[in-house]
Amino acid sequence: MSRIFITGAAGFIGFHLARRLLAAGHEVHGYDGMTDYYDPQLKRDRLALLEAAAGFAMTEGLLEDRDSLDAAVDGFAPEVIIHLAGQAGVRYSLENPRAYLDSNVTGSFNVLEAAHRTGVRHLMMASTSSVYGANTQMPFTETDKADTQMTIYAATKKATENIGHVCAHLWQLPVTMFRFFTVYGPWGRPDMAPILFASAITEGRPINVFNHGDMYRDFTYVEDLVEGIDRLMEAVPPVPERGLPPVPGDSLSPVAPFRVVNIGNADKVRLLDFIAALEQGLGRRAERNMMDMQPGDVPATWADVSLLRQLTGFSPKTDITTGTAAFAAWFLEYYGHGSAS
Repeated sequence: MSRIFITGAAGFIGFHLARRLLAAGHEVHGYDGMTDYYDPQLKRDRLALLEAAAGFAMTEGLLEDRDSLDAAVDGFAPEVIIHLAGQAGVRYSLENPRAYLDSNVTGSFNVLEAAHRTGVRHLMMASTSSVYGANTQMPFTETDKADTQMTIYAATKKATENIGHVCAHLWQLPVTMFRFFTVYGPWGRPDMAPILFASAITEGRPINVFNHGDMYRDFTYVEDLVEGIDRLMEAVPPVPERGLPPVPGDSLSPVAPFRVVNIGNADKVRLLDFIAALEQGLGRRAERNMMDMQPGDVPATWADVSLLRQLTGFSPKTDITTGTAAFAAWFLEYYGHGSAS
């Protein structure tokens, strides 16, 4: 069993990952700022479930607080660090871009330095499908050029990938960056479409459907996502042999123990089909307010997960109907709307 340090442990993905690793017998130390970007009560409720499990401890602190982060990492002496914390939200990055630079760039560099100082065997860091930006050739592949980000959020994540590569090269620090694709499921963030839509539907309010519903997303169920992270933990990027190119299709750097891996469902689902599945799960119909595309949005995302499958033997498998039904059941129970009718 391993000692695993998770930043963002009270967040949506961090909570699910920590719960999975604890159930497998690992020792987990969480680090979370418990910020009020969304209702901290949801974070506290997630955290209460983790604290009830053996092998879990928690430090509250911001990524930008280097002294706090260093003390937590040094005190735990992890074998693996999984860095999921940061300022999330594409929309909010249009309103408050500096928060993303502070947390996602400066904070992530603090994590890189802590991993280097303590000599972890594997540093794993969250990126996003948003780094593919204006790319139109799909499915998105890790070796595609990704230089056309369309929001500050995406740009800070791409900057973290670049800084991570430099540190992996200079320090011979094994780093895996994973690019997430539209994660959904129980305990999700309330600023994301599933809860925004579900809240409006159950309260009889219209939902805003951007680009008149002509949008596609690679919806990835959260339990599939964290299984992918769990399996990648043992797929440590090797130090590349000088002069030899990486394996075809692998994103392994030719000069560093660094790779990028997509984690998605390998399927693009039309937004209107997602809404229909949500209506079915909630047992209620949605009133649709059709709107134009928002600034920074892209019409589609779709992951090629061949590399994930090659490295781990796993690829996400939960279809939109099954995943949305599980989300809807949790939503109705947690927010006290009763069962679907």
